Amino acid sequence: MLFDGVCALCNASVGVIKRNDPQGRFTFESLQSETGRAMLAASGRQDRTLSTLVLIDSAGLHTKSDAALRIASGLRFPWPLLGVFVLVPRPLRDAAYEWIAHNRYRWFGTK
Repeated sequence: MLFDGVCALCNASVGVIKRNDPQGRFTFESLQSETGRAMLAASGRQDRTLSTLVLIDSAGLHTKSDAALRIASGLRFPWPLLGVFVLVPRPLRDAAYEWIAHNRYRWFGTK
């Protein structure tokens, strides 16, 4: 999982994921790190301005709401219940994701 290492919300989310991932399925790297950029490049993404949540798994590279829902599905209960949101069309889910992402620094600050 690649995340915005500057974002306080993103860093807090990593903590929530770690606490709810007893099998240790997820590993973490910031998008700003050399390793994070290398992982993006290896997955076919060279965009240095990418600032969204990224999940790279056996099915490929996932971003925005798709990444968040895939991560939630791999955590302990009750997080997999968020999977119901796959019924919401992706453009609507991603619009909500982008609204939160656009305001995250103002609402939650930076690290």
